[in-house]
Amino acid sequence: MPLDYPIHERTLPNGLRVVISPDHSVPTITVNLWVNVGSRHEVAGGTGFAHLFEHLMFQGSRSVASGEHFSALMSRGGRLNATTWFDRTNYFETIPVGVLDLALWLEMDRHGYLLDAVTQANLDNQRDVVKEEKRQRYDNVPYGNAMRDIYATVFPERHPYHHPTIGSMADLDAASVDDVHAFFTAHYRPDNTVLTLVGDIEPADGFARAERYLGSLPSRAGTLRANHAQLPPLETPERLEVIGDVPNDRLHIAFRLPVEGQSDFLAADLAMEAFAGLSMSRLVRRLVRTEQVANSVQAHAMGFVDGVSLGLIAIDIAPGADPAYVETAFVEELTAFLASGPRAIELEAALAQSERAWLHALASQEERADLISHYALLHGRAGYINDLLDELRAVTAEDITRVARTWLTPPSRAVVAYLTRESAEAA
Repeated sequence: MPLDYPIHERTLPNGLRVVISPDHSVPTITVNLWVNVGSRHEVAGGTGFAHLFEHLMFQGSRSVASGEHFSALMSRGGRLNATTWFDRTNYFETIPVGVLDLALWLEMDRHGYLLDAVTQANLDNQRDVVKEEKRQRYDNVPYGNAMRDIYATVFPERHPYHHPTIGSMADLDAASVDDVHAFFTAHYRPDNTVLTLVGDIEPADGFARAERYLGSLPSRAGTLRANHAQLPPLETPERLEVIGDVPNDRLHIAFRLPVEGQSDFLAADLAMEAFAGLSMSRLVRRLVRTEQVANSVQAHAMGFVDGVSLGLIAIDIAPGADPAYVETAFVEELTAFLASGPRAIELEAALAQSERAWLHALASQEERADLISHYALLHGRAGYINDLLDELRAVTAEDITRVARTWLTPPSRAVVAYLTRESAEAA
């Protein structure tokens, strides 16, 4: 049975795209905004700006005091947050129906008039907050910088995905208030933003309220560069070894993949799932269940839009096992998978797992709103939430084999190995 979540779209005169998806099951509304600015839009010497604004957007604007955005909505039964990623920054809140006007007014004030509150003192404060976040989430936890190392190993210097979203603390230290103002002005524009409302609201009412509160946001001239051309697979393996205080050896094996939105990306996603992402996949059976040289195997495809996506397999090495042997076994199993393609049962299980994960996400009002914004902003397809499963089911075993043989070959892998000191000394 096809999915049929209602999707209603309109573009306001100032360029803001508005998507309404009514759901009257509970008397709440999720307000979800995606701004087409992430770490991929940063330039050399100016990294970390997109993530910095995720923080600054809660520190006050023209008519809202610092921290008041949180307190005003939470005191009325709302929950809210924001995240930054390579391709976007998103802001979201789920509130009782009667709080919608307040939520939209608050969004209007910060998306239109944030810079009234971005002073030197405010900037300095939030720089310190970001530095503390980096220490807590990256520098002082095991494997905390693994993704940073993976991006830098898989993607070439100066590529938009080469540096992590947290950015460089040196770049943030060097940023002036004028630099920060210029970044906001260039990217936080109505025509660079999607607003999605999912919940207990009718489309006409939702569009009227969006117009009332956000239609007055001033449009600003601005352009975004075209996305980069598709990066080819790595021609030869890349490798980085990091020796330190980690609980156990871990191999991160990464591949470049086709950009999100292409059918070949879906085929690559299913290939990753069939080969290593399932509890019954051949890599798990050999490394974890049969030989017990790994504690776990995780695999997933990360869809990006700026010229490449990322496939990642993480293998936690069992105590006493040899990481070099585990990598050799990985190559053997991958070579066999490429030779034969996925077995019928592997493809069936991969499709079932993908379908389960998709339906589970859509069952959440908040995740549904986020996915609608995702596909509306990055692909111009707000209704894609209803189409993805049909497109997945159209992928054949031959498609998976063809794509895997192009993108998931042993020579095209990048390995970031996090090793214990004991393991490194024994090698």
